[in-house]
Amino acid sequence: MKELLKGFPVIIELPVVWGEMDAFQHVNNVVYFRYMETARIAYFLKMNYMKIMEETGLGPILGSTQCRYRFPLTYPDTVSVGARVPELNADRFRMEYRIVSHRHQSIAAEGDAVVVSYDYRNRTKAPLPDVVRRYILELEGRGS
Repeated sequence: MKELLKGFPVIIELPVVWGEMDAFQHVNNVVYFRYMETARIAYFLKMNYMKIMEETGLGPILGSTQCRYRFPLTYPDTVSVGARVPELNADRFRMEYRIVSHRHQSIAAEGDAVVVSYDYRNRTKAPLPDVVRRYILELEGRGS
């Protein structure tokens, strides 16, 4: 498990619950996006993004997201979801996610997202604040 999530500074653990399965007897595809969203929010909390947003009005908004399914998850299981930021740009960054099944000890899905810096007060795209960039680099172990 540890090796499968190497390089992901934020890792959360979630139970696969019965109600997440659909008529095809596996976890519905939408749930994988919820798992990634939960990891994304855990990453934001770890870097104080919500506090920065509260103080400046500048925060994250999801520009795009995708998921590559490797095999269907089923109940009962537990998943670990890793989140990392491999790419920073002037007004956005790319996050990568990995969802790992504890029962199968393998990668169930991988995804990514483009997160855009957004000025919620003026309702427009904004440059990524320096403090956000520093927090990400620090969390990723790449210094500032």
